[in-house]
Amino acid sequence: MFDGLSQRLGSVFDTLTKRGALKEDDVRAAMREVRVALLEADVALPVVKDFVEKATEKAVGEQVIRSVTPGQMVIKIVHDCMVDMLVGDDEAASELNLRAAPPVPFLMVGLQGSGKTTTTAKIARHLQTKEKKRVLMASLDVYRPAAMEQLAALGQQANVITLPIVASQKPVDIAKRAMDEGRKGGFDVVVLDTAGRTTIDQALMDEVTQVRDAVSPVETLLVADAMTGQDAVATATAFQEKVGITGIALTRVDGDARGGAALSMRAVTGVPIKVMGTGEKTDAMEGFHAERIAGRILGMGDVVSLVEKASETIDEEEAERLAKRMMEGQFDLNDLLSQLRQLQKMGDMKGLLGMLPGMGKMAKQIKQADVDPKMIKRQEAMLLSMTPNERRQPALIKASRKKRIASGSGMAVQDVNRLLKQHQQMATVMKQMKKKGLAGMFSGGGMPGAGLGGGLPGGLPQGLPFRGR
Repeated sequence: MFDGLSQRLGSVFDTLTKRGALKEDDVRAAMREVRVALLEADVALPVVKDFVEKATEKAVGEQVIRSVTPGQMVIKIVHDCMVDMLVGDDEAASELNLRAAPPVPFLMVGLQGSGKTTTTAKIARHLQTKEKKRVLMASLDVYRPAAMEQLAALGQQANVITLPIVASQKPVDIAKRAMDEGRKGGFDVVVLDTAGRTTIDQALMDEVTQVRDAVSPVETLLVADAMTGQDAVATATAFQEKVGITGIALTRVDGDARGGAALSMRAVTGVPIKVMGTGEKTDAMEGFHAERIAGRILGMGDVVSLVEKASETIDEEEAERLAKRMMEGQFDLNDLLSQLRQLQKMGDMKGLLGMLPGMGKMAKQIKQADVDPKMIKRQEAMLLSMTPNERRQPALIKASRKKRIASGSGMAVQDVNRLLKQHQQMATVMKQMKKKGLAGMFSGGGMPGAGLGGGLPGGLPQGLPFRGR
């Protein structure tokens, strides 16, 4: 979502860091460029003005001008101002509030089409898997066809219990029944998915207010679509004034929105963004960490999130088995298949690359290289078209077998050749690791033939899935 802003700010800061010393005019000129970049990213004008004033005031100080690395100091100041803009004074406020007697009521509000029902299921799953809470979901949407059935289906996918549907009940009565069931059933949290409208109207606000008064929610989360830009900020402001919200759940952050809405919301509404939806599946959600988001925008990467994602998805036993085989200089096509499957569990390749420090500057090259998310699936299909014996002994795969594998996976012989070459390169690295030892590999000027991750267990395998390699 922040790709455009990240590239624009990256070019501004590149100019600063290339200079050995900075004058006040240099800093002010850079801040003007920062201002333009933020406005182009659809950040609200009052937020931009306040941000640039604070950053400029700190950046033109004598400490920065006389610093050994003035360019880096300016970047740090912009980073700190961005974190302050995103989170404010209380960083703990951006976490979901569970500090109340169970069952803790969560009220989900927002416009129709913002992804409210899916976000309800994502938050419920997050609370159940990460926070180890027993969660009950209930749909209060009696207007949209099959809305209740949709939440029930998502509940089955996420393995979260949903309140049984009773026909003809009104939203307030459903909310009260859900809270009663939560108390009787020993649930820790009850998540209530309210009805939405295509636009804000009095009927919507009255209904949400009645439900709010009936259950006294600890969290009232507004679900806002990042793709709607400043309209999302206007929606958040309206709900805050008429209903009162405690936080924002931002959806479709994996899209190509300019990101200004996300950067504006905290400053304009006074409430923090608490979670972000990063995909369609019920596990595609992450907490909103201002430090990490600012780091991604400024090209510093987000290694913490990358490590967290890896620790959540990677099978430790399998990773240890792979590591042992690699250190013994063994790496067959079964091992490659295992790595590809673990990589798929970690999610979208572009998203993973964006978490690596310095990759923001390479966004254009990555885009031109055209990362194909389906290529890993195709590589998996080729590997599964091989016999177990062929995966154990790749040397057996000659011309006729290549044709059979290509035909069985719907690929071309050239694709099979590329896959085998990728494996051969990784196997060569493994043998060199055994011969020289890990320290010897790096002391000799790096790992020959290794790409991102160098084929390390659980890491990114050599030969990223680019088209036209």
